[in-house]
Amino acid sequence: EEEEEDEEMDGEEEGDDEGEQVGAPSAGDVFALEMELNRENKKMMRERRHRSKLPRALRGLMGEANIRYARGEKEDAITMCMEIIRQAPLAFEPFSTLAMIYEDQGDLEKALQFGLIAAHLNPSNRDDWVKLADMSLEQDNIRQAIFCYSKAIKYDTSNVRFLWERSSLYEQVGEHKLAMDGYRRILSLLPPTDGEHFMQLARDMAKSYYETSDLPSAIGVMQEALDRHPGLVSVEAVNMAAELYIANRQHRRALKVLQQFCAITLERDSAKQEAGEGEGALKDEGAAEGGEGKEEGEAEAKGEVQAVQIAEEVPVDIRVKLMVCLIHLQMFKPLDGLLTGLMEQSPEELGDLYLDVAEAFLEEGEYGSALPLLSALVCSERYNLPVVWLRHAECLKALGHMEVAVESYSKVVAMAPLHLEARLSLSTLQQQLGRPQRALDALEPMHDPDTLAQDAGAAQQELKLLLHRSTLLKSQGRPDDYTDTMLTMLAMLLKVAMNRAQVCLISSSCSGERHLHLIKVSRDKISDIDDQEAAYLDVIGKTSVLSREDWWQLLLDTVMVLCQRMRFAEAELLVDSSLEYYSFYDDRAKRKELEYCGLSAAVLDRNYRKAYSYIRLMLMDSVERAQLWNVFNQVTLHSQDVRHHRFCLRLLLKNPEHHALCVLNGHNAFVSGSFKHALGTAGGRGDGDRALCRLVIVPVISLSPSLS
Repeated sequence: EEEEEDEEMDGEEEGDDEGEQVGAPSAGDVFALEMELNRENKKMMRERRHRSKLPRALRGLMGEANIRYARGEKEDAITMCMEIIRQAPLAFEPFSTLAMIYEDQGDLEKALQFGLIAAHLNPSNRDDWVKLADMSLEQDNIRQAIFCYSKAIKYDTSNVRFLWERSSLYEQVGEHKLAMDGYRRILSLLPPTDGEHFMQLARDMAKSYYETSDLPSAIGVMQEALDRHPGLVSVEAVNMAAELYIANRQHRRALKVLQQFCAITLERDSAKQEAGEGEGALKDEGAAEGGEGKEEGEAEAKGEVQAVQIAEEVPVDIRVKLMVCLIHLQMFKPLDGLLTGLMEQSPEELGDLYLDVAEAFLEEGEYGSALPLLSALVCSERYNLPVVWLRHAECLKALGHMEVAVESYSKVVAMAPLHLEARLSLSTLQQQLGRPQRALDALEPMHDPDTLAQDAGAAQQELKLLLHRSTLLKSQGRPDDYTDTMLTMLAMLLKVAMNRAQVCLISSSCSGERHLHLIKVSRDKISDIDDQEAAYLDVIGKTSVLSREDWWQLLLDTVMVLCQRMRFAEAELLVDSSLEYYSFYDDRAKRKELEYCGLSAAVLDRNYRKAYSYIRLMLMDSVERAQLWNVFNQVTLHSQDVRHHRFCLRLLLKNPEHHALCVLNGHNAFVSGSFKHALGTAGGRGDGDRALCRLVIVPVISLSPSLS
C-alpha cells in the first residue's frame, strides 16, 4: 500500500509539472474529463451494487455446501443452504445452489422458485434469466417466461435472440402490439449484411399487421424494407407491398413500386406531354404538398398513358396488380392487351385474379368490362361461389338486365340462404318486375326461434329482413300480414316486458288463414326469467339495429293498425306491455302518450274498467282539462260502477273551488240518496248555473217532508 501511495504521489508531481508546462486545460478537456469520471462512477456503483452480499464468515459454509452437493450429499447441502439463508437472506448463492439441487431431484417447481429468488437478488446475470424462462415454458407459464426474457433484455438490450423469443411469446398470449414492437427493435438491430433476414422478418410483420387491419404499420414496414435493401427485393415482397398500397387506396404508389422493381414502363402520349410541360408549373402550385395530389399532377403533366411495356418473366399476379392500379387511376387504354392475356388463362387456376380485376372495374363503374370476367367465373367449377354470383348479379343489375340479375340473385340465395343483402336485392327486383308474391318469398324468415334467442347477430339480421318485409306488405295493401310482421318485431323488443305483463304472441287460424294475435295468459303459463336485468340488456343488444325513436314509431304504427283492424283488446295488451318496457316508461312524454293510446283502445273495446284506471291517473295529473272530465263522465256513465265517488270526494278536498268536481260530487250524492250532502255540495255555487239550481231545488223538495 505504501508503494502504491508513493506511485500516486509521483504521478501527481508529474501531472503538476506537465500542467505547468502545458498550461490551464480548455473547457472541452474539462467536460471530457467529467464525462469519463461519471462513466467510471457509474461502473463502480454498478459493480458495487451487484457484488455478493454473503458475509465473509459464511463463505466457508457456502463452499462446504457446494462440496456436499458435488459429492451427492444433497440433504446436508440443503440444510447448510437454509442456515445461510437464515443468517444472510439477501445473498443469492444459497438460493442458486438450492435451485440446482431441486432441479437434479426433479422438483422443477421448487427449482424454479429458488431460481427466481436468486435471479432477483443477482439480476445482472442474463443467463440465469434465460434459463428461468425456459423452465417457465416447461411448466406452461408463458407470462412468467416473458418476464424473465424482459429481465435478460434489460441487461443485454442488443440480443436479437432474446427479443425474438419474447416477441414470439407475446404473440402466443395475444399481445400483438408488444410483439410487433419487439420485432421492430430487431429490425433496427440487424446489421446491413443480414439483409435476407431483414426482408423475411419485414414480410412476416407486414402480414401480421395486415391481419389485424393495421394497414399504415404494414405499409411502413414494407416500405422500410424496400428502401434499405432494394437489391434483395423479391417478387413476393413487391407483390405484398403493392397489395398493401392497393388495400389502402394508394394506387399511384403501388404503381410506382411495380415500375421500380419489376421493369415496367409506361408509354405516354408525347403530344400531350409537350402541351403539359407548359402547364406543369401552374398545376404544381395548386397541388397538395408532398402527397398523392402532387404525384397525380406530375403524371398528368407527362401525358396520357398509351401502352405498357412488361418483361416476359413478370408473373401474372404482378400483372394483375398493375391492371388494378391502372383501372383505379382511370388509365384504360393500356388494359386491352393485359385483359386479353388474362382471359387466355384458365379461370379454374386464376379465378382469384379474375375476381380482383372484376371488382376493380365494379368500383370504378365499368360494369361492361367486369361482366365478361364474372361470367367466366360463374361458369367455372372451382369459383362457382356465392360471392362471385353476387358480384355477377350486381353487375347485371347495374347494366339493366333485370331478368338475368334475378336469376343470379336467386343462385346466391340458394347457395347462401343466410345472405341478407342478396335476399333484399332479390326482393326489390321481383317487386319491380311485378311479382309481389315472389318478392315476399325472398323475405321469408331465415332463422329459427332457438337461433334468434342465442345469436345476437342472427337476431339483428332477422330484424332487418322483417323491417323490409313490413314495408313491402304495407305497399302491397296486405294489412293482416303487415300486422303479423310488426308484432313479430315488437315481440323481439318487448320480450321481457311482455313476460311481466303476462302477454303472449300466438298463431291462430281465422277464416282459413293463420295470423298472429296477442292474448293475456295466467302467470303459471309463463316461464319466469331468472335475471330480468340481464335479459333486458340482451334484448337491447339484439334490437340495436333500430334506434329508440324508430322503435317508438313502429310501436305507434302497430297500435294504430290494430285499432283500424278492430283489434282493440290486442291494442290494449300491446300498450300494457310497452308500459313495462323501461326505455318507454322512463320517458315521461312517451309514457303519457302510451296512456292516451291505452285509454282510447279501452274505450273503443268498451273495457270501461280499464279505461277508468287510465282516466283516473290523467285527471290527477291534469285536473283543469275539461276534455278529460268529459271522457271521465262517459267512462263512469257506462261502467255502472260507484268507485269514482270516493275518488271525486278526495280530489275535491285538494281542489275545493273546482267547478266540475262540485257538480260531480253533488250528482253522486244525489244519486246515492244523500240529499243533505248534495245540497251542501251544490249550495252556494249555483250563481246563474241552471244545472246547479236544479241540483239545489230537487234536494230541498225531497227534504221538505222531513223538515216540516
